[in-house]
Amino acid sequence: MDNTECRSYQPLAPMTVPERVAADYRGTGLSTGQHPMALVRSHLPDIWRASDLPQAKDGLRVRIAGSVICRQRPGTAKGFTFVSLEDETGVANAIITPQLFEQQRLLIVHEPFLIIEGRLQNHHDVIHIRAELIVPLNHRPPGSSESHDFH
Repeated sequence: MDNTECRSYQPLAPMTVPERVAADYRGTGLSTGQHPMALVRSHLPDIWRASDLPQAKDGLRVRIAGSVICRQRPGTAKGFTFVSLEDETGVANAIITPQLFEQQRLLIVHEPFLIIEGRLQNHHDVIHIRAELIVPLNHRPPGSSESHDFH
């Protein structure tokens, strides 16, 4: 190929921020750029950020959303499941009853991004959401890390 042939090729267009984040997660499992939730936050006006939960009143019904980073179902927890969701501000934790887990097992186990609605429990600054409703995040952010499940 001579120089005249090389000049006829156009360079690739720069990646968008969502494309760059998705590529980072595909290649390395993490990103030094924006958190995926930051890219969809504007579509989620009624979702609490993890960093804002300490200001919420105990017993308040809230909705949280994020990338599932951990699912735990310890043998000593009488069937309760614990799910940690990461957003661009931190981690929010949810408690799922055995009945709700059985009703929505596939969703809880397989979805990389979830919205969880329930009552906030703040006991000595340990905050959990007692899940009442769990749905997949419709505005799927680009990229997600692998969750650490049931260890």
